[in-house]
Amino acid sequence: MKIVLATSNQGKVKEFRAWMSECEVVSFSDVMSSFEIEENGTTFKENALIKARAVFDRLEDKSSIVLSDDSGISVPLLGGIPGIYSARYAGVKASAKDNLYKLIDTLKEKGVEKTPAFYTAAIGIVCAKGEFCVHGWMHGEAIAQARGENGFGYDPMFMPLGYTKTLGELDESVKKAFSHRACALNLARILLKSLK
Repeated sequence: MKIVLATSNQGKVKEFRAWMSECEVVSFSDVMSSFEIEENGTTFKENALIKARAVFDRLEDKSSIVLSDDSGISVPLLGGIPGIYSARYAGVKASAKDNLYKLIDTLKEKGVEKTPAFYTAAIGIVCAKGEFCVHGWMHGEAIAQARGENGFGYDPMFMPLGYTKTLGELDESVKKAFSHRACALNLARILLKSLK
């Protein structure tokens, strides 16, 4: 089974390849010219399907299955932000570190050292048989500092429930066991088996 990922985020590509080692997993930029996809949905699900649909529509080989992940961190204290804007929280051209430190600064402005937060992952699947979406969540706390070099995105400021270390400090195998993306991928794998 060939899986085309509707992302050029190498951190996500690496995670997907590790989780779907039984499949051939490629980034869409490996099979076509890279292009901008406007994520104008209002939910993680809508954005995941927008991206997967856009790539599938451009595929020459319609036997491939396109997967797209839309994910982010939500902080209830801040009204749920950054949420679907996690990848561009500090601006459209912002780096992952820019986004991370903007959220840390926002927490500091509120005068909190840590607060409940959760990650959401929506995986959109588009193929010749239709469009599907699965979700996964990971709950914990966002802290007003960056700790650790592992992971990517907001991982250095997120402590999963039951842990005193951030995802940036924990071994990658720990994250792989229960992360929001891992939960969604487990469901996606079940769905993919039915699409063979």
